[in-house]
Amino acid sequence: MDIRTNHSPIPMATLPNSHRWVMRSKESGRDYQISVAFPSEEPSSQGFPIVYLLDGNSVFGTMVESVRLQSRMPARTGIGPAIVVGIGYETDTPFHPNRHYDYTLPVLASELPPSYDGKGWPEQGGADLFLSFIEEELKPYIEQQYPVNKERQILFGHSLGGLFTLHTLFTRPESFQTYIAGSPSIAWNERLLLEEEKEFYLKLNLIKHKKHLLLSAGELERSHESKVNEKAEELAKRLSNHTNLVVAYEEFANENHISVLPVLIARAIRFSLKVSEE
Repeated sequence: MDIRTNHSPIPMATLPNSHRWVMRSKESGRDYQISVAFPSEEPSSQGFPIVYLLDGNSVFGTMVESVRLQSRMPARTGIGPAIVVGIGYETDTPFHPNRHYDYTLPVLASELPPSYDGKGWPEQGGADLFLSFIEEELKPYIEQQYPVNKERQILFGHSLGGLFTLHTLFTRPESFQTYIAGSPSIAWNERLLLEEEKEFYLKLNLIKHKKHLLLSAGELERSHESKVNEKAEELAKRLSNHTNLVVAYEEFANENHISVLPVLIARAIRFSLKVSEE
């Protein structure tokens, strides 16, 4: 739609200090819309912390503005500036069907819950390919373009993105230092995820530095048949027994599966971008 004022087109609004482009994975041939926002402040000698967001179409703007506001006065807020990278798709909608493939593990169709429309789910099972894209293609490019602190990298995922975040922690824990898994769809790939969790415990002894994990859900999700709150809380308790992992579980009052996102983002910033950690 061409919106005009006094017969002149109105330019699209953009976020300050932000770039956007489409990046094709060399390995999978899949296209991703990459959005990056970077601080106006000068970086420290270590570079800026960096937040990689899954479902970038839905949460990039919220995360960018939240970081920008909270990091304006670090002496008061305790929050420092950070680079934010949104990984999304070429769409104006909040979510794209391709996320099903990118965020999930390969399981039998019989292991999946019934689809909402009865027509079946989009293609599943590409999490390892997607993780390889992030680690071997996206990250190196971002690090060439921006001053990144490689010791302070955060992965943020919600729902199926939360499932992928746990998959990344369990299989390639050195990829990030902090993991945010909001309302993780554990039930979606529970059998395989439990197997990965068992193998992860063997990797923990080899990790050089502690990893941080924030698990969360909205209070109103407790009524959902997936039992996301219960499963996330139980996982947090199991993982808390290991010294190389700092784990927190938080349930946000009066929030549902979608309304929880802004609250989770605010909490994730405080969990991962404290100035004292630099």
